[in-house]
Amino acid sequence: VHPLPQSGQDVPDDRDARLVVLGTDTPYSKEPGNPAETAAKSILESRGSVPRIYRNTLVFLAVDKTRLQDLDEAVRGYLAWESILEEREPLDLSPHQVRQAEIQKEAAASAVTARLPEAYQWLLVPGQTRPDSPVEWLAMRLSGQGPLAARASRKLKGDELLVTGFAATRLRMELDRVPLWRGDDVSVKQIVEDFARYLYLPRVADPTVLLKSMSDGVGLLTWEHDAFALADSFDEEAKRYRGLRGGQVVSLSDADAPDLLVKPDVARRQLDAEKPQPAGGETPLPGPGGEDPDSGGRPGPGVPPPDTPTATQPTRFHGTVPLDSTRVGRDASRIADEVISHLSGLVGAKVTVTLEIDAEVPSGAPDHVVRTVTENSRTLKFTNQGFEKE
Repeated sequence: VHPLPQSGQDVPDDRDARLVVLGTDTPYSKEPGNPAETAAKSILESRGSVPRIYRNTLVFLAVDKTRLQDLDEAVRGYLAWESILEEREPLDLSPHQVRQAEIQKEAAASAVTARLPEAYQWLLVPGQTRPDSPVEWLAMRLSGQGPLAARASRKLKGDELLVTGFAATRLRMELDRVPLWRGDDVSVKQIVEDFARYLYLPRVADPTVLLKSMSDGVGLLTWEHDAFALADSFDEEAKRYRGLRGGQVVSLSDADAPDLLVKPDVARRQLDAEKPQPAGGETPLPGPGGEDPDSGGRPGPGVPPPDTPTATQPTRFHGTVPLDSTRVGRDASRIADEVISHLSGLVGAKVTVTLEIDAEVPSGAPDHVVRTVTENSRTLKFTNQGFEKE
């Protein structure tokens, strides 16, 4: 979150989240149509004479109307003492008087520094509940210590109005909910553009948040159910995706990349259709007793003699392995490539994978985390989930 000048023309129109500091001539009050909200609406809608594209990147900081007088008095006092010091020679000030003026200027500067956070205490946040709903303005009062931008950032992140970490499963839900798919796929660049444009989507700190979410989603062991696949491009002539992959570790770093997120069911159909077939032709059926019909009664290839006992082979595998909670996608992808893929490739094999989560939070889980995890677990169709108290 970056503090910026008040003028609408000075606010860049890019895809990073920004905190716009409104001037003291547009204070906020709870009266309808107050100057701060009017100015914020104007900046949100346009940048100078052109419409603003990336509207879901802006939040606004406004001065409180009732606290503005105290701030104004402190600033006037500072400017008055600064003017006296600049005119010390015409005023013929003695060294003692100059020293007194410097002390008063320092005191006035301290007063301005103390009153700024007291005066600038209103965050104005635009949003929409649905694509067809009107823009709603949420006014939130800042509290706490620290620089204004840091306080605003903490408040926004605490209320989930600024997202610095975005789960791949949540991105998949947004893709399906709106929906954001363009047919069977959507480009990485388009996803970044959509989240920066539309107020009914979560507000992310910058495009890297989404790039990490996409990378994590493609690498999920459960990408077919919870996420998506990734392709380099689509071949219009062959009607297939080039470089299609799912359940693999990938790294996306370019927000303007032409790569495509692909619906998992569409990706699975192509992957199954292009799965390599076993080499070689059909093997002739053996005759009675296992002999090769073209070998004069000798046992056929691959068939043991009647008196050779057949070794018993294992018919079931089970395994449990802990995953690094900070790199679940990486670990799960390796397990999928090095274990599960070998088992699922066996003829007639039925492979079941269950993800078990056990989290201990000694200090207690906050209400908003409990709510978010519970709702997401229900959406993802967890068969068993819940929080417990000691």
